[in-house]
Amino acid sequence: CCWSQSITTGRYCIKFFLSKIPISSSLPKGAEHAATATLPAAFSDLLPHFQVEPEDEYIVKNKPVTLTCRSTPATQIYFKCNGEWVHQDDHLIERTVDPATALPIMQVTIDITRQQVEKIFGLDQYWCQCVAWSTTGTQKSQKAYIRIAYLRKNFEEEPQGKEVALDQEVLLRCHPPEGVPQPEVEWQRNEDILNPESDPNFFVTADHNLIIRKARMADTGNYTCVAKNIVARRKSTSAAVLVYVNGGWSTWTTWSSCSAVCGRGWQKRSRSCTNPTPLNGGSSCEGQNIQKSVCVATCPVDGGWSEWSKWSACGADCSMWRTRECTQPSPGTGGKDCQGLDLQSLNCTSEQCPQMRSSGYGSRLTLLLSVAAVSGAEDVALYVGVVAVALCLTLLLIVVVLVYRRKKEGLDADVADSSILTTGFQPMGIKPKNSHLLTIQPDLTTTTTSYQGTLRSRHDTTGKFSMTNGTLLDPLPNGSHTLHNGKLNPDPPEFVSRLSTQSYFKTLPRDVANASYGTFNFLGGRLTIPNTGISLLIPPEAIPRGKIYEIYLTVQRKEDLRLPLAGCQTLLGPVVSCGPPGVVLSRPVILSMDHCSDGCLDNWALRLKKQNYEGVWEDVLLMGEELVSEPYYCQLEAETCRLFSEQLGTFALVGESLHMGAAKRLRLVLFSDAYCSTLEYNIRVYCMDDTQEVFKEVMQMERQLGGRLIDEPHILLFKDSYHNLRLSIHDMPQAHWRSKLLAGYQEIPFYHIWNGSQRYLHCTFTLERLSLSTCELTCQLCVWQVEGEGQSFSLDFNIFMLMDSSASALAGPSAFQIPYLIRQKICSSLDAPCPNGADWRMLAQRLKLERHMSFFASKASPTSVILDLWEAQHFHSGNINQLAAVMADIGKQEAMIFLVSDGEC
Repeated sequence: CCWSQSITTGRYCIKFFLSKIPISSSLPKGAEHAATATLPAAFSDLLPHFQVEPEDEYIVKNKPVTLTCRSTPATQIYFKCNGEWVHQDDHLIERTVDPATALPIMQVTIDITRQQVEKIFGLDQYWCQCVAWSTTGTQKSQKAYIRIAYLRKNFEEEPQGKEVALDQEVLLRCHPPEGVPQPEVEWQRNEDILNPESDPNFFVTADHNLIIRKARMADTGNYTCVAKNIVARRKSTSAAVLVYVNGGWSTWTTWSSCSAVCGRGWQKRSRSCTNPTPLNGGSSCEGQNIQKSVCVATCPVDGGWSEWSKWSACGADCSMWRTRECTQPSPGTGGKDCQGLDLQSLNCTSEQCPQMRSSGYGSRLTLLLSVAAVSGAEDVALYVGVVAVALCLTLLLIVVVLVYRRKKEGLDADVADSSILTTGFQPMGIKPKNSHLLTIQPDLTTTTTSYQGTLRSRHDTTGKFSMTNGTLLDPLPNGSHTLHNGKLNPDPPEFVSRLSTQSYFKTLPRDVANASYGTFNFLGGRLTIPNTGISLLIPPEAIPRGKIYEIYLTVQRKEDLRLPLAGCQTLLGPVVSCGPPGVVLSRPVILSMDHCSDGCLDNWALRLKKQNYEGVWEDVLLMGEELVSEPYYCQLEAETCRLFSEQLGTFALVGESLHMGAAKRLRLVLFSDAYCSTLEYNIRVYCMDDTQEVFKEVMQMERQLGGRLIDEPHILLFKDSYHNLRLSIHDMPQAHWRSKLLAGYQEIPFYHIWNGSQRYLHCTFTLERLSLSTCELTCQLCVWQVEGEGQSFSLDFNIFMLMDSSASALAGPSAFQIPYLIRQKICSSLDAPCPNGADWRMLAQRLKLERHMSFFASKASPTSVILDLWEAQHFHSGNINQLAAVMADIGKQEAMIFLVSDGEC
């Protein structure tokens, strides 16, 4: 067989012959059966020459790398990795001809996977090289080393915060985490990258430390060391650098005037610590900022009148006068002059005045007219004042009438009867003993009050609330749900179908088994999804007065949502929806849900995510960095997260592990078939998040499958170490049972568990009985991560079911342990600051809630928020006597505050 091809570069024809030639025994397995192309005679004496040799590569995550080798002229090229030939089926071969030299070119590529490299990890470095053959001989390429790229999470040394004086040198140390390839390091200040080339005040040493040559005020900020390579980017904890300035005195002011007007006094001068002003905690100026000096002021002398002189003789005008002088003493040194007249005159009445005698009647008439004129002027002023007062009183009366009418209309439009405060109140099975505190026992046998309502607000002033033994509100069309004594009369199918036609309930699921709903007014209430650990507390006054809302609470299926998780993030709890989202709240509600983190905030960066109206998930809160001004606030307990929220919506708690010490709490649950009529027997193992809602869903699914629970659930701490979870069964009685599992263990991938994307994580162990009469099994299940020491659990066939008979919706006073009026009196007593600290702050300390002091202080009534949290924490297990003891310990024992009679209730 001959195949020829003309080469245009010469006047001859080069022929390639395909024939069998001897193959060296050193060739890879299978290569001896392959046909080898012989070189033309013109090139038969040439050794292979490599145009492309394999280069060092890094495997990033699980992506394989490709090695390429190209040689001319060559009849065969094969790769050898770690001294062993790579099988020919794993080679991809391309043959071409160099148009310049007419030499045949052969190119071979292979793929190297992470699994191949991990097989010899720790023994030697993984390397590959290619070997090319020609008719003359062989040539070997350079070795290419393949390494698995990684970057650890923990920095070997992180920068530490410092306080430095102005112009002082600052050294921030950073030793990046171990990584392959060697990570690069950059520095950030307040999330902005520092460039030492543009700012010579910064200098980065060869060992990645940052030096600030002269600290400036602008250099104050949070500094972060960032390490990165082709795998990941890691940030150290931020180091706060505070540049402070020590204060300096200004110059003295001039002396002030003497403080005394008369005699000995003081005068002073001052200086200020503003040259410069201390900043960022710098030391203040030492010494006094005020100096005083004694001064003596000359006393002023006020003038005084002398005695009146004697009356003069009666003059021709029938008048006489007398005088006095301001000479006893005379005013001096700024004293006051004498006040008053220094001359007085008087008409003569003696017989010596002829005018008086001849016109006595006229004089008396003139005197009377003068007096009348003066009296008339005084009466006019009096009348004007009386009229002004009358006008003011008239205007005030009009204002009072208008205010009274408006208040009367407002009272008609709202609930005015105080008996609603205790309508439906139930003591909830709590019987206080030996307690003088919180001892209301209302009579619930005389009246059964119910209320109904929809989402719309009650602003219609024509309809009045009925306070008789009938319904509180008029019934709504289509049959609204009624709460009797605070409990919901359930009609789930009709409720869901009615709400599904309304736009704001478009996200309410049809699965009423995992939903709760109820109707609430300003008295508040509680929604609970049984067996899930999920509840919504609606405190009193959270719903504005005059409005009634239909509120729902549901848990979403994780597989129906696209929750964005990146890097080391994982879902730590259920995805909970409460709504409708658009309702207006006067104060935050408390949403309680389980979480499965290890409870150590140092191991996690916990974020609260909320789904907006477009369906996009947004970060609304970072745990530990909450702002009291924001509408969300979280309290993380050992197994429960309490979310204070001023808005309703869909929420999820997501955690990002900060280092490999972080762990999720997993609940290991075992199920088997309740009835088995064959020799095969299945044991199903679930490894789920340690939250009640997931456990409830698995229980429901197993109930449909006819399964039963084996032994109690066990808690397993699953670490963020990238290692899978392995499970195996041991110590089975070999005389009666055998395992049909081919491998020695089953393995669940790490990311399958960590990201929480699937709800049902399980594996099945299929066992076989040797006889149908065998009905007992005792064995051991071992569970461990690849790097860990493992945990062993014994299996027993004990069935138990978790049932919760509590009502899913409670409205009004029956939803709370603390009666409404007593709660109001506690708030009025503790909200006001007390000099000895016997106020809401001491209550928070006694209840071990002092970590949230700033959050409580930001509210109009801190005591009310503390009591809301107590209600959310102790709904099922709270002891009202213990709360009474705490109040007594604070010192608030006044009977008028805490003891309320039945009449008041």
